[in-house]
Amino acid sequence: MAASRNRAPGDLDLVRRFINTADLEQHSDEIATPAQLEDWLRGAGLGPEPVDEAGHRRALALREALRSLALANNAGQAYPVDLATLNRAAVECRLRPRFTSAGAARLEPEAEGLDRALGRLVAAVYEAMAGGTWNRLKACRKHSCRWAFYDSSRNHSATWCNMAVCGNREKAERFRRRQSNLS
Repeated sequence: MAASRNRAPGDLDLVRRFINTADLEQHSDEIATPAQLEDWLRGAGLGPEPVDEAGHRRALALREALRSLALANNAGQAYPVDLATLNRAAVECRLRPRFTSAGAARLEPEAEGLDRALGRLVAAVYEAMAGGTWNRLKACRKHSCRWAFYDSSRNHSATWCNMAVCGNREKAERFRRRQSNLS
């Protein structure tokens, strides 16, 4: 499902890729086990970090909270539990501002291990929100899909991860519903 047109700028693309480790349509999960999460973190440049069962559950909860918040960017609803998960992760990762001599500022995790890796993801979300790009990271509205994509359309109106796939499916389903209501 991933397409290069869906890439997000900077570290926000890391968040998009993290969300998309679960492919809901294919019923597959790249990080279904702690070992797979370790491999993914290493491949994403966030590891190697050892992952235990509790850390794995926290990472999966963060991923699904981020997916839900990306759906809220696509005319969905931001649920308090998802915001609480994101806030809890920020605390666990001990995010702190860091200022540079070049006059820039960024958030960096002070935690070690898995919390440091997850903190990089949470910091990327914060920076995207502060920079105005977060609202363009969306989850596909097609319930069976929910693939995260970056809306690069001029008017921020993209609804589906891929118009040729999910968009056409959704339009065909609506057409069939209308036709069955007429009969």
